[in-house]
Amino acid sequence: MTDSRDFSHPARMGCACFGPARGSGLDLPGMDPSVRFQDDLFRATNGRWLASAEIPPDKARYGAFTQLGDLSDERLYAIVQALASRSHTPGSLEQRVGAFYAAYMNTDAIDAAGLAPIGPLLAEIDAIATPRELARWQGRMQGYIDTPVSWWVAPDFVEPGIERALTWQGGLGLPDRDYFLKHSDTRMAQARAAYATYLTSLAALAGEPDPAQATLRVLAIEHRIAECHWDKADTRDPQKIYNPMTPEALAQMAPGFDWQAFLEGARLGEVDRLSVSQPSTVTVIASLFARMPLADWKLYFRLHVLDASAATLPKPFREARFAFRGTALTGATEEPARWRDALASLNRALGEDLGQLYVARHFTPEHKARVLALVEELLATYRESIDALDWMTPATKLQAQIKLSKYTTKIGCPQTWRDYSSLVVHEGDAHGNALRSARFEWERLAAKAGHSVDRHEWPMTPQTVNACYDPSRNEIVFPAAILQPPFFDMAADDAMNYGAIGAVIGHEISHGFDDQGSKFDGDGVLRNWWSEADRRAFDAIGNQLVAQYEAYQPLPGQCLNGRLTLGENIADLAGLQIAYKAYRHSLRAQPAPVIDGHDGAQRFFLGWARTWREKVREARALQLLSTDPHSPAEFRANGAALNHDGFHLAFGTQAGDRMFKPAQRRIRIW
Repeated sequence: MTDSRDFSHPARMGCACFGPARGSGLDLPGMDPSVRFQDDLFRATNGRWLASAEIPPDKARYGAFTQLGDLSDERLYAIVQALASRSHTPGSLEQRVGAFYAAYMNTDAIDAAGLAPIGPLLAEIDAIATPRELARWQGRMQGYIDTPVSWWVAPDFVEPGIERALTWQGGLGLPDRDYFLKHSDTRMAQARAAYATYLTSLAALAGEPDPAQATLRVLAIEHRIAECHWDKADTRDPQKIYNPMTPEALAQMAPGFDWQAFLEGARLGEVDRLSVSQPSTVTVIASLFARMPLADWKLYFRLHVLDASAATLPKPFREARFAFRGTALTGATEEPARWRDALASLNRALGEDLGQLYVARHFTPEHKARVLALVEELLATYRESIDALDWMTPATKLQAQIKLSKYTTKIGCPQTWRDYSSLVVHEGDAHGNALRSARFEWERLAAKAGHSVDRHEWPMTPQTVNACYDPSRNEIVFPAAILQPPFFDMAADDAMNYGAIGAVIGHEISHGFDDQGSKFDGDGVLRNWWSEADRRAFDAIGNQLVAQYEAYQPLPGQCLNGRLTLGENIADLAGLQIAYKAYRHSLRAQPAPVIDGHDGAQRFFLGWARTWREKVREARALQLLSTDPHSPAEFRANGAALNHDGFHLAFGTQAGDRMFKPAQRRIRIW
């Protein structure tokens, strides 16, 4: 990786990453000239779009991310439609994808089959006679249903070269514990009522003799689970959730549940080390299995299996599921087209098979080369910023530079694709395909436990509109599908691209130095590489951000959770700051042209605000406030810009402007 003092870097040699400007990239019709940028950057940039755009009836939110997601889906739709209409060699990629899609789309066959496809799974539950059998069965269901103690496999926080099995709190049919515990919130009360209706519908459709009573028994279990769940903000802290132990120690810590039977069922029977993410939750849930009747637990799992399977069950199940998970929880008023659901299921089951097909048609080496050059420019700028910090001591700066020098970048798609050849996919078996693919994925994960980490593995598919940072691997990842307008536009000028994809790249780099990522070193080891004074200074800055964002109220009576969103808010602010510095570097001390009435600095911030264009239904907004570590879009756009000196200079903010903030009060991090 290029050192910041290496003047062979393209930007230092006098060429901007994207070459000559070819257009502003601004969406002029979507802007609102009646709103001053100095008062509301988000609405000045997006106001006319916000006023005219309608959230499609099948969606809970609509904006830049969902529009790009729709484009990705439409491209995949064209591919799989063609595959599903032809015959292919059995076991080939094309056969798997085509057969899975065709089976999912054949709702006539699904309706005609009734409960027969899920019958064997329900019979397994009915046959459970002992707590040990129940524990073993839950192990076998990992990857298909969300059990009260769910499991995953990921790099160990202290030995990041080794994959380790870990627990996670789960088992709730509502999005978060708050939906069960906040009785004064009328919106959450409505969601609880809708969930009760849904459970009753599932029980009735499955032939339970007393559906209403069945619902009460299941809700009693879930309420007790919710009471022992950790707050979402606490689950972000790696020092709290990293609790390594042996299986024997787990059994001692959480008696009342047969952990060995569970591990054997989950194909983790040979693990000698694991990590318990929420120890107090696991202990309470183990006691619940010991205290509550086996018959109630069987009923609980019966309804949860029906919920997990509803998409591939007859129409009444699908309609009941949408009424709850679609309308009640997100506000959507119309079911998505079946093909969209089919693609979502395909992405879960055969994501990298689909990824190969997508990349072959919709990603070019030129895109990868240009984004990689921008990543290198952002990393070089980050190195300069670390050196210039006034709140960090030289010894800690050195450690930060070492960490930054060890970043790995993944762009576009994996070099080696996942092998699905042993997964059996039948054209006429939608439920069986979903169940087998879930077990296939879980067995793939379980087989990694205790073995070396594959550093070439990707955490998301190329067709995913997203990006991420992994602290254990110390890597940043940018899938092909996000490297498109409005985030990255080969035809737009540098200012817009730096403000959009540049800030996204800076955001992901910054996650290695946010309130939690900063607890890992450059090798992905969870350890303290900070001096005490530096950590105190950093935490003090973070506390200022917490206070700023907790003053925002996205819904009446609902303020943002500043602790839950702190990491993302740090990354937004730091990413925007670093991207702006990188853009200024790219100008080589020359003035940027004025295009469409805006100079380069202004276009940079318009590019930033444009990426957060979004409308969200109230039900979905409530869910996100409880569960999402990201702030709502308008607060991401305005909250970071508010603290940015470049924004205030670009638009000449003054006292009295709603987005004015005195220089001495602006929050500066990296």
